[in-house]
Amino acid sequence: MHTPFFHETGDSMNKERIASWEMLLCAVLWSVAGILFKLIPWNAFAIAGMRSLVAGVTIYIFMRLAGFSYVFNRNTVLTGIFSGCTYLCFTVANKLTTSANAIVLQFTSPMFIILYSTLFFHKKIRKQDLTAVLCTMAGIALFFFDQLEPGYILGNFVAIAAGMFMAGMYVVVGEIGEEERFSGILNGQLLTFLAGLPFFLLTRPEITRTAVLALLVLGVFQLGLSYILYVRASKYCPPLACCLLGAVEPLLNPLWVFLFDGEKPGVFALLGAAVVIVSITLWSIFGKEKQTV
Repeated sequence: MHTPFFHETGDSMNKERIASWEMLLCAVLWSVAGILFKLIPWNAFAIAGMRSLVAGVTIYIFMRLAGFSYVFNRNTVLTGIFSGCTYLCFTVANKLTTSANAIVLQFTSPMFIILYSTLFFHKKIRKQDLTAVLCTMAGIALFFFDQLEPGYILGNFVAIAAGMFMAGMYVVVGEIGEEERFSGILNGQLLTFLAGLPFFLLTRPEITRTAVLALLVLGVFQLGLSYILYVRASKYCPPLACCLLGAVEPLLNPLWVFLFDGEKPGVFALLGAAVVIVSITLWSIFGKEKQTV
């Protein structure tokens, strides 16, 4: 099952434009994770678990209001595993390596999407898609050129694992129905909560007003609402389209650092942002026909 990035019919084009904006807003919400994580001095697994508890409640309430039933099958279990491991790995990576390293290395996911689509779904990869992926990844690497740091080996590997799991989530979600998508993402929140609960109980983190407020924002908006938008967008955007539109996330992270910490982006950052924006724009315009990945 796949959906072209843009159809030529008016109704479908409007729906897909809305889906693209939903995915962009999703990426904006994802982008605040790094700066909010810094406000919670807890164990990484404890943060991930409590964040997913709040996000799971948010998604469940939405499902009830929207009339979606909970579905438990192979597809929703697989989606839950991929999404849950993504949440855990990204949170842990942010504690074990720099935020820049975690973001850039997680964005190896487009390459894994191409790999999974080829190996498991026997889809032909077009030169336009591969070129767009490579240019986007190069732009993001350039964006963080001045911030990437050596060392942090374990955290860097965990960040790459997050990219692998995120790619799996994108691919599986792109192949199943909307009700299964919501159920699978809800399973991922439950899995992450169960994985983080023992660490929360054992470490007994200090419950402060700042930590609770940051967790609520992370759970309701950064993870809950964002994945509601992602599931809605994935109905009309194929996996690679969602992933490339999600490239807005690493571009915005330094913006929040600049606004709240005063750190100004350098020349490489501005050049990298331009490369990403131009790459995605050109791919959206000229690479839209028969886009299947």
